[in-house]
Amino acid sequence: MNEALVVPAVPSATVVVARQGASGPELLMVRRRAGDAFGDSYAFPGGVLDHDESASHAFCEGSSEAATNERLRVDDGGLDYYVAAIRELFEETGILLARDTDGNWVSDYDDDRTMQEQRERVDRGEMRWSQFLKQRGLVMACDALHYFAHWETPVKRPKRWSARFFLAELPPGQDATHDGTELTDCRWLSAAQVLANAREGNMELPYPTTRTLEWLAAHDSVASLKAWADSRVSDGIDKVRPMWITTDGKPRWVIPGDTDYPDGGDGCP
Repeated sequence: MNEALVVPAVPSATVVVARQGASGPELLMVRRRAGDAFGDSYAFPGGVLDHDESASHAFCEGSSEAATNERLRVDDGGLDYYVAAIRELFEETGILLARDTDGNWVSDYDDDRTMQEQRERVDRGEMRWSQFLKQRGLVMACDALHYFAHWETPVKRPKRWSARFFLAELPPGQDATHDGTELTDCRWLSAAQVLANAREGNMELPYPTTRTLEWLAAHDSVASLKAWADSRVSDGIDKVRPMWITTDGKPRWVIPGDTDYPDGGDGCP
């Protein structure tokens, strides 16, 4: 394929938020508004990197630029993905992976009108993320993000993303509230419940979300999920670019490692 015709993949960050339920991990699923990418389907919170994520590096704690570059296998800018993941999660769901100067998690701020107003201002671009953190006296808990996957849109698609997936445990004293604009719903469900809803036609899922849920469904605790994510980093995380193929007249998605994944992996029609 002519590389000049390939649309660049936009860097983005996705966060799978987990909490311990009575019978196992529950995951935060959010529904995107119709008309957006993956519109009207359920996925995980996240979004694209802003041009000035580096302005917030000074408020990162728990991981350095060098460490994130090595973990994500990039020459530079690895910390930008962590900043974007935490910022987007807060904008979309109100979950804040941040601690105060004493090392305590931010919690119990549902009735803090100023916090909610600032969340909306950050989301609208009226307040810089670094300004919010400075005014609040907060540092981002980058060590709370467990990197576990790198998905990229096939090259023949008109819109493409290069998405780094992270796992995070819900901080104590917090819960999710969808923003009502980009997101129209949010639910805590087990991976098995989400997959069952999808099979029954009750929830639409993007393909990367489905495959991710299949991976996560094998774990019976949040601790197990985090240990699994960390083991993936230790083994080295390769980019996953799905392809759309037809087998016996039936179209389906495949990823590297699947038996029928074609050599080259250049995308789909």
